[in-house]
Amino acid sequence: MDLLVIGAGVMGRWLGRTLEPIASVTYLDRDRRRAEEAAAAGAATATTTGQSTDVVAIAVPISATEAAIATYAPLAREGVFDVTGRMREPLSAMRDVTDAHERMSLHPLFAPRAAPGRIATAVDADGPYMTAIRERLQTVGNDMVTTEPEMHDQAMRTVQGAAHAAIFAYGLAAETVPPELHTPVSETLERLLERVTQGDPGVYREIQDSFDGTEALAAAASRMAADPSAFEALYDPLDTGG
Repeated sequence: MDLLVIGAGVMGRWLGRTLEPIASVTYLDRDRRRAEEAAAAGAATATTTGQSTDVVAIAVPISATEAAIATYAPLAREGVFDVTGRMREPLSAMRDVTDAHERMSLHPLFAPRAAPGRIATAVDADGPYMTAIRERLQTVGNDMVTTEPEMHDQAMRTVQGAAHAAIFAYGLAAETVPPELHTPVSETLERLLERVTQGDPGVYREIQDSFDGTEALAAAASRMAADPSAFEALYDPLDTGG
């Protein structure tokens, strides 16, 4: 299988390295040096111009996804898929450009440094190439979780948009506290803050732009601040009984 990976950032490199045992991988990135570095880190090549290939993988920021699909998906002879973080719009764009090809959208629900993990999977048009890619990802320890594109995108509003916004908001609001005065809850938040701040701020900005995490969090905080006497009424529906 010849695989052209569009985007040689952290996610594109993880994808290419993972698929190298079953594919001849080529990276294309608007930053030529980044594509060359990604290729040199494994058994891949780099290119500066599009070329016909079996499969095109889109691994670019969310905001650049549809443009990248329109430009590079036509190079695919057999299939195209993305690992960008949304599903409905990318699959629709793929369908418009390559209706007769195999298509799927994958969303690794982890940072590449934490791989393997769960990978949300929406298959729009299956075939031997998409099957081989999923099987390889599963072979290296990932849990392939089937989902519908709309369900996935709605879930990301909570698990990425709101969750990340809540952690960042805690970090911005928190004051310095001696370690011995932390509670189990605050220690957990501190660990989460440390984890998310090791990532790329540009990626988190894209997530917030796509999934409205800050708006939902601000609205919830406003409800708590508006009437402190009503806190119990807000708390009760959240009590899981644990």
